[in-house]
Amino acid sequence: MELGLAGKTALVTGGSKGIGLETARALAREGVKVLICARREQALADAAHDIMQTTQAKIETHSLDVTKAEQIATIPSMVREKLGRIDILVNNAGTGTYKPFLDVTDDELLEGMAINFFAQFRICQRIVPMMIARGGGRIVNVSGETGIMTLNAPFLSSCTGPAKAAEIRFSNVLANELAPHNIRVNCVIPGFIYTPERFAKWEREMVKRNLSADNAERARAQWSTNQGSTGMRWGTPQEIANLIVFTVSDAASYINGAGLVADNAMDKS
Repeated sequence: MELGLAGKTALVTGGSKGIGLETARALAREGVKVLICARREQALADAAHDIMQTTQAKIETHSLDVTKAEQIATIPSMVREKLGRIDILVNNAGTGTYKPFLDVTDDELLEGMAINFFAQFRICQRIVPMMIARGGGRIVNVSGETGIMTLNAPFLSSCTGPAKAAEIRFSNVLANELAPHNIRVNCVIPGFIYTPERFAKWEREMVKRNLSADNAERARAQWSTNQGSTGMRWGTPQEIANLIVFTVSDAASYINGAGLVADNAMDKS
């Protein structure tokens, strides 16, 4: 399938690991000039080197904390400097807090909204005028399944779920408002995606200790069963990246304002 992405430019937040890294890699393979952002400069450098090794593409990097409004304000000038223009925005940066409701601190509540919903809203405000000036663009906001369903322990999401739900609704509203400007906006909603970093966070917050490889595998299987999905498998970042790249391509030209769930038929009853 011809995706028609060669020569485009893209900004991917949370691009140093997991879904963001694999999305940047997949875009680069399609001939897209990619700028990845994340907090840690060394992680960005490692990610750019990794992508270059597999695609031979040059990856631009920029250290960015998406919870800081003053840093987000610098995005337009940074994009002009490193990309020249912007065709594609993938708002992937985000995280979860996996604690019982009464254990969530006010700082964690504010951080959860800032890194998930506020970041996507603010970054779109900076990028959309650039897209309008160019005559169009493509935006994918990455949310999570806690935004559409209630999960059992250890995926307790009283803090994260509302932020993820806001991302989904925001994407739909924005798609309708920006359609006259030839800007498509969609939201990708991953199910259980295994990355070492995210699983380690679950271990710290829910298990309170690091697990051996065998125990971690058993825990993942048990956690899946707890959701009523005995046949469910954990997805990979590459599988979500493939969906994101398709969604921003010309092949998905009729998909706009959608919440695209990728969860291997996870039981939502």
